[in-house]
Amino acid sequence: MAKSRYLKATLLASLVMAALALIAVGVSTAIFTSSATVGSNTFNTGTLVIGTSPTSAIWTAVTAGAPGDRVTGSLTVSNTGTLALRYAVTAGNTNATLAAAMNLRIGLQAGGSCDFPYFNTDGTTTTLTDDTQLFSGTMNTTAIIGNNAQGAQAGDRTLAASGSEALCFSAVLPLSAGNTLQGLSNTVTFTFDAEQTVNN
Repeated sequence: MAKSRYLKATLLASLVMAALALIAVGVSTAIFTSSATVGSNTFNTGTLVIGTSPTSAIWTAVTAGAPGDRVTGSLTVSNTGTLALRYAVTAGNTNATLAAAMNLRIGLQAGGSCDFPYFNTDGTTTTLTDDTQLFSGTMNTTAIIGNNAQGAQAGDRTLAASGSEALCFSAVLPLSAGNTLQGLSNTVTFTFDAEQTVNN
């Protein structure tokens, strides 16, 4: 009899514990919950694109130039990228002898047109009405506008994204040019180097 009571008590205790465990499980899964997500963490890089128009000759080729002849032309520099840029201009010549005898002048156009001719036939400069002079010197100069070394340098030009500006170019073979310059040919190439301005 005692053994039977003990077994019943043990069984009853086991059932009670099982019931309590089921209740505990049911209670533990019946809590309020919440969650949050933070997505779309995007990082897109910008673009740095400098362009010129025209992309070839700025002035019409001279085939039989003489002392006192002048050439003029304009060029638009554009930033077609999405980042602000800084640019500098260098020049390279195919004939240093003739280039050294010629004068070059570059201005930033401010009015409706360039203040040409920029030079008198003797090679002296004319007065600019609206334009701002950016360079004046001999054609064989390498560093024309600013400095293409990294970072901000004196004379560097800056353009905001989608910005542009017009540059005016003029060159002259002065009346004082000597006979040793006969029959020479010179071609000058202007290079526009750009870099980002932000964090630089």
